Amino acid sequence: MQPQAMIRGLIRGLCLAMAATTAHAQEVDRVSGKSIARAEPNADIAAGWWPEFENVWTPIGWKDNPLRFNVIYDGTLMAAPVRWPARGQGVQLTFIPSSDGVPPRPTTTQPYQLRNRDGGVGDQGWNDGPVPVLWTRWRQDKITLRQEIFAHVPGGGAIQDSSEPLFAWVRLSVAEVAADDSPPQYGFLVRINQPHIRLNMDRNLNLLAQPQMAAYPHALRLEPLAQTPASDTYLLLDEAHNVRLAVAAKTNYRVHFIDERPDESDAYLHLSFPPTKDAYVDLLVPLVPAERDVAVTELNLGRDAALAEAGRFWAAVPETAARVDTPERLINEACRHSPKFAEVIAERHPETGRYSLLSGSWNYEMLWATPTSMNITMILDGLGYHSVADKYLEIFRQEQGTIVPPGGAYRQHPGYLATPRILTSIDWLSDHGAVLYAAARHALVSDDKEFIERWTDPILLACEFIRDFRASDAHDGVKGLLPAAVATDTGQREQAVWNDGWNYKGLATSVRLLQRIGHPRADEFAREARDYRETFVRAMREAMDHMPEWEGTDGRHHRFVPTALPGGGDVRHPFYLDTGPLFAVYAGLMDADDELMRSSLLYFREGPNTRSYDLAGPWHQPITLHHEQSSCEPCYSWNIFHAWQTADRMRFLEGLYSLLTGAVSRQTSIGCEHRGGISGTLFSLPLTIEAARLSVIDDQIEPDSLHLLRLVPLAWLTTDHETVFERLPTEYGPVTLRFRLADEGRRLDVSFTSRFRFAPARVRLHVPPLPALRAVTINGRPHEVKPGETMRVEIQ
Repeated sequence: MQPQAMIRGLIRGLCLAMAATTAHAQEVDRVSGKSIARAEPNADIAAGWWPEFENVWTPIGWKDNPLRFNVIYDGTLMAAPVRWPARGQGVQLTFIPSSDGVPPRPTTTQPYQLRNRDGGVGDQGWNDGPVPVLWTRWRQDKITLRQEIFAHVPGGGAIQDSSEPLFAWVRLSVAEVAADDSPPQYGFLVRINQPHIRLNMDRNLNLLAQPQMAAYPHALRLEPLAQTPASDTYLLLDEAHNVRLAVAAKTNYRVHFIDERPDESDAYLHLSFPPTKDAYVDLLVPLVPAERDVAVTELNLGRDAALAEAGRFWAAVPETAARVDTPERLINEACRHSPKFAEVIAERHPETGRYSLLSGSWNYEMLWATPTSMNITMILDGLGYHSVADKYLEIFRQEQGTIVPPGGAYRQHPGYLATPRILTSIDWLSDHGAVLYAAARHALVSDDKEFIERWTDPILLACEFIRDFRASDAHDGVKGLLPAAVATDTGQREQAVWNDGWNYKGLATSVRLLQRIGHPRADEFAREARDYRETFVRAMREAMDHMPEWEGTDGRHHRFVPTALPGGGDVRHPFYLDTGPLFAVYAGLMDADDELMRSSLLYFREGPNTRSYDLAGPWHQPITLHHEQSSCEPCYSWNIFHAWQTADRMRFLEGLYSLLTGAVSRQTSIGCEHRGGISGTLFSLPLTIEAARLSVIDDQIEPDSLHLLRLVPLAWLTTDHETVFERLPTEYGPVTLRFRLADEGRRLDVSFTSRFRFAPARVRLHVPPLPALRAVTINGRPHEVKPGETMRVEIQ
């Protein structure tokens, strides 16, 4: 059936709700008490709030390969495998622009932070095209040098047995020459060490170089491989005759190995070429030393052929994949690269052959199931990569019931979903609910009949786990909630909002699925979910009576809102912000306009910690919201969903753009755990993409309804760029929305098509708050609009 035919008869009312506001919001100044106007946030404005965060590293790899490279912000290439048997066989390559080939003298043998030498921010970005080719740029001596890196697996196919060698192709080139008086030769010194950089959550301790541990552990020698009239190739071999790296250079270029190490820790490869635009040398770097014949075969393939193979590999995406194109580069890049990162920060396990997401690259190469499940719900399923989401969910079904929940009142249960033991760092009880939610949500948005058939019984077992342990009286806590269990990395066992929130969300979403497929137990678990919510809300209100107080700037006293029950939990720990009461709104346990939720937000937005917040401070500084972003882990800025639910447009967009500019690299689109702390992770990207999706196409705000443009950023409404959200998944089926201003901003042209599998009762289009707007056309049909007016329009 054609999309327009699907619309006809399905959408009986299109509600055009014109907000009586403009692009500025009125706020009350905290000092003067006067009303002030504030411009609506966008990426450029938010970039002024948040300096580009430091200490970034970006993974480069191949889908599901257990190993991956990482490139630091300054172009340093890290091959630092953390798994046996590859562990300890890596290399660290630092690229130093050089005109004379003289190695720099060491300045210290003591540990030092990289950012103390260069500010912690480099110049990086991605090439256009399907292959993730990361470039780094250096501007020196009137010459701009460029490094380009991509990964390749011989044959260019999917990982089959997890033993496939992984290579990085590195092109070093002259990008620009600014003057004729440049040196006759230019190039790079490539410093060769063993990996010796330590990582830390604290931005002031992260990327700590340890020169005393830098020496490469094996003797190296450079051996010419082949010489032709056009090019020369070389192999850098270790004592076992394995290839540590290879070089392909034009015949008149200089390739020289410097093994006279000034401090007995550094070896150098000097690559010199004429300072003419597009001059280049290629390096081939195996992640672990490669056998000679394997490396030579890859070298003979050549960089261009390897890139072509990688292009075919990366160009293959699911036919359900969405496409997002807005006038703002940062959101486009986040949506473009996140699904790729998800499959690179993943593996086909070498021992079990099972596929799994991982929580980080270089660090956290294990699985924290709760935050990493958001990669499935908000990135992969959120952007239509349904077959990929299914691939990474399957391991939880296969391992269901094998782990004992992390609490004293629990026993092994056939329905418990958890991180497989081979990937576990620490178990959280929230993992069960987060995985259950991811599976149920995947079934709803993909409508994959085979997946639903395969997962229905596991989902029922998972619901039974929640039912059974809610009914337990073998504990001293609040009856009707899940017994105390570990909720975070603190290891504290408690009846945490975090645990109950995720488990309730998983249960409630499973109910929607069971109702859709007409399962006879849907009503049973719907009653269970209602009672769960009522019990939680009642326990929260009862706990308020004995909560400590905090004093506001106006001298009024307020009670903290509990983070755990019945005692209230630790309200001073940073996790009080990230995994505490604010989460209850996203979980569906409480409404954003509830007095407890409003009080909790007041503390984080206006409480005493706001006066001491340090933009350059560590993650564990006193907790607060700064421009609607968590001062601890930005990925847990759950306040955004409070603003979303209450249609607080300005704060919602403030949160969205804070995540986009302050918690996601504006150069490479990789995320972080904390600003300046652990990078190489997707942690901060799921909420960013989910908020962008909900601002335009929202299937969650109202049951049986689809809302369009409800909180759309005005930055996405221009006359010179059509904004496109194509094939965006919803629980009703994929939809495509295109919109653009015309007639000097007086008309908004909207194109809406759908492939509904389950038609919503209502589709509502919210007219954006543009003061000049006077008309909206929907699929070519014009409608006049006026500020404050609500119109109902039937789409034919």
